[in-house]
Amino acid sequence: MNRPVRPPLRSERLPDRLSRPVRDAIAGRVVRLFNDPERGERPVVRRPDGLFGAGSVAWRVHGDVTGMLVGGASSLLLQMLHPAVLAGVWDHSNFRADMHGRLRRTARFVAVTTFGGREEAAAAIDRVRRIHDRVTGLLPDGRAYAANDSASLAWVHVTGAVSFLEGWVRYAEPGMSAADRDRYFAEMAQVGEALGADPVPRDRQAAQRLIADMRTELAVDDRTREVARLVLDQRTGAAATHPMQGLLMQAGVDLLPPWARRMHGLPAPLLARPLVRAGTFGMAETVRWAFAGREKGSSEASPPPG
Repeated sequence: MNRPVRPPLRSERLPDRLSRPVRDAIAGRVVRLFNDPERGERPVVRRPDGLFGAGSVAWRVHGDVTGMLVGGASSLLLQMLHPAVLAGVWDHSNFRADMHGRLRRTARFVAVTTFGGREEAAAAIDRVRRIHDRVTGLLPDGRAYAANDSASLAWVHVTGAVSFLEGWVRYAEPGMSAADRDRYFAEMAQVGEALGADPVPRDRQAAQRLIADMRTELAVDDRTREVARLVLDQRTGAAATHPMQGLLMQAGVDLLPPWARRMHGLPAPLLARPLVRAGTFGMAETVRWAFAGREKGSSEASPPPG
């Protein structure tokens, strides 16, 4: 089902000589947020010889900055409810000192595996697997954990896929067909299986069933709450953008299943929900407008955060 036709934004009716600087400023700020200029990083170039290709649902979903930001915040909060996943991040990551860097690296992995060529995607997956091989330890109760454990990887995979898709549906394509939603999970299964996740869902029903089956393993402790605080409170870039970043984090909380919000102790204020959704939708439309002007004749992908 196609998205409903909307009237053009007022800025879209401006002459190009007036709107171009605004488009470039917005798009440029987003690009800098997810690409480290000191390391020479640029947005990943879309290549037709990648894992998915231009007609894929993954290109559609992962190319939307706002939906991916909202889905990324929601997926991180879900992932940290799994004790083994939490321990791997807590014991082997510098996220407390560099949350933005960690999020940027995750965003780049999503971008490369979605839009890059097959050899680029394979190299990125191999690099992550080598890192996971070194991430081992003991949980507070004495049980061993390993980042390359297939069940832990399955939790990371399914929560990411569910959250990214829900972010897209809510803020870009509410009328997305059931077939396209199932197709998204089938496409993303390629990445999950390559990383070593098992089981890997190939449709929405299997994804929801896997999440339901794994809920008995989830828990919350002081470390979970600390990671959630850092995720929701982190702000980067110019101070003028901090309110927008706060809005995106609220939208991420709103995207969580009610049971996950309750586990985190996060409120779901009914009165604020319409404002959060309307504000986030407006932000999504503005970012799409900015990139639409830049992407004509360009093969660069919008930087999808994760």
